[in-house]
Amino acid sequence: MEKFIADNQSELLATAITLLILLILRFLINKTVRRIGRISDIVEARTLLIIKYVSYVLTFLGLGALAFIWGVNFKDLGLLFSSVFAVIGVAFFASWSILSNVTAGVILFFSFPFKIGDRVKILDKDTESEEPYLIEDIKAFHVNLRKDNGELLVYPNNLMIQKAVTLVYHKENDSESSEIL
Repeated sequence: MEKFIADNQSELLATAITLLILLILRFLINKTVRRIGRISDIVEARTLLIIKYVSYVLTFLGLGALAFIWGVNFKDLGLLFSSVFAVIGVAFFASWSILSNVTAGVILFFSFPFKIGDRVKILDKDTESEEPYLIEDIKAFHVNLRKDNGELLVYPNNLMIQKAVTLVYHKENDSESSEIL
């Protein structure tokens, strides 16, 4: 054990520094996301979802950094990763809309002008309704919108970004408005 530590002292030090940096980054990013969620009055479940995405990205970056530090043979890893990424690429291509909805969900977390409880109109010919919808819930893939008659519309996040949406009623200031956002 002592020989291993003596032979790999620089790699062990670099590993410890990398792990420390990743933990500090994770803490700071999580704190920032929670602050944004609290300031924007975003549901805690959405905040936790974004924190989970950040953890995945940091874990992936950390594994790459550790592979670089320990001098892993990238030619061998290249063959493994190319095979894995080929399978993942086919899966992502097959479920492209799911990936775009998750990405849109992250974008909506940071820049969505509507909150749960607001009433909105979606200016889309496919919705076939002039009646406003109540935003009931905002999930990772979709937004739950409900009409006054109880009908539920599950609307994909990527369409919430692409289509024009009119804010009819904002629950915070209790005033009617008709801004197109």
